[in-house]
Amino acid sequence: MKMNNAGLVLGAVAILIATSGACGGSSNPSAPSNPAPPSGGGGGGGTGNVFTLTSAGVTPKELTVSPGTRVQFVNSDTRNHEMNSDPHPTHGDCPEIDAVGFLTPGQSRETGTLNTTRTCGFHDHNLFPEPQWQGRIIVR
Repeated sequence: MKMNNAGLVLGAVAILIATSGACGGSSNPSAPSNPAPPSGGGGGGGTGNVFTLTSAGVTPKELTVSPGTRVQFVNSDTRNHEMNSDPHPTHGDCPEIDAVGFLTPGQSRETGTLNTTRTCGFHDHNLFPEPQWQGRIIVR
């Protein structure tokens, strides 16, 4: 039987339609439908390198991370917080922490990439010197 070009095109379209379902996300139930983007720098969201701000203060008080890591601050309190590196009030010991800055309730932000091996103290600029609003990041 002789097939013309229109028949070949229709056949190819039918094959594409029949196999296109195999490329969708629903054919593999174990694969996430929205995989998380890479965090970059070895840290940040989803890695456990998170400080949470609540009405009781900063939790945990200290994190130890590897060089090349970012740390996330999450404001789970009902008030604003302004997270900066030590010393108060001038800051600047760890500019990567100063990148967090002002957080409204429900907001989160990561530090810059912590590349230098050192200990970085931080505090809430507006609630200093209350110890529950202070902490540190150990980069080693």
